[in-house]
Amino acid sequence: MTDGPQALYNKPQEALKTLKCEDDGQAARSSGCRSRMPAWLRVKTGKASLARETRELLAEIGVHTVCEEAMCPNIGECYSAHTATFMILGERCTRNCRFCAVHHGAPEAPDPEEPELVARAAARLGLRYVVLTCVTRDDLPDGGAEQFVRTMDALRATLPGVGIEVLTSDFGGAYKSLARVLAARPTVYNHNVETVERLQTTVRPQAGYERSLGVLRTAAEHAGGALVKSGMMVGVGETDDEVDATLSDLAAAGCSIVTIGQYLRPSEAHLPVDRYVEPAQFAEYERMGLRHGLKRVLSGPFVRSSYCAAEAAADAR
Repeated sequence: MTDGPQALYNKPQEALKTLKCEDDGQAARSSGCRSRMPAWLRVKTGKASLARETRELLAEIGVHTVCEEAMCPNIGECYSAHTATFMILGERCTRNCRFCAVHHGAPEAPDPEEPELVARAAARLGLRYVVLTCVTRDDLPDGGAEQFVRTMDALRATLPGVGIEVLTSDFGGAYKSLARVLAARPTVYNHNVETVERLQTTVRPQAGYERSLGVLRTAAEHAGGALVKSGMMVGVGETDDEVDATLSDLAAAGCSIVTIGQYLRPSEAHLPVDRYVEPAQFAEYERMGLRHGLKRVLSGPFVRSSYCAAEAAADAR
């Protein structure tokens, strides 16, 4: 296998398709681009041989990562550094958000061996800070909270002193499930608001802005020392004033860290890209967030929820 972007993915063309669109021709039409891909959207691929090592190790152990399932553009960079964000509770989501590449449909029962497998993978990768996310499991009475707890317990038993960041669903607004996760003392509790209030129904019709803010407020009140974090994407039709208002709401809800990144369309079935936000505007979003009292704002085209997660948590402390 030769080095290069195609070597980094199990689904070679899908993850990079949006990053290759032109002004005209089939590439632009299939990627849903309204204009030529701007020069600042150039993904860091990393070294394919190192990325392949990570991918093969994860496949050998049998764990899922959001890096692959959500077609993250940073997968080459992160896999080359032998790091990944683990996705628990299977690979099928019970919701069908219009921006997300993760498969949706009827999921299987949670794998009782999954917590130990994640811990084994984290140990093999030599991680000292682990990010756990999940598919949304509205089919489960607790929304998957117990699987988060069991995975955190397995990580701490295998890697004493490990930092753990959890990125959960909204648990359907169920306080009991959220409280169960918070009681397990994550280093950082993360739940993404995803977009501005006006676009919630368009972008994630089975969720809600006020519900997500309520989850974050509750986490901030009961986090027991954990930092509270959220994230959103831009380029789905929001205005800069709406981004500013969202950052204000997130700060008021008790968030310390917020991530902001460019939306990239996974396929023709997903929302089209409305605009490509310039780097200078991403820098302005960071300034907006800091003015509202957030401790750390990671803002840039390729920023995703877990990008530089350990560094952001350390900075926010």
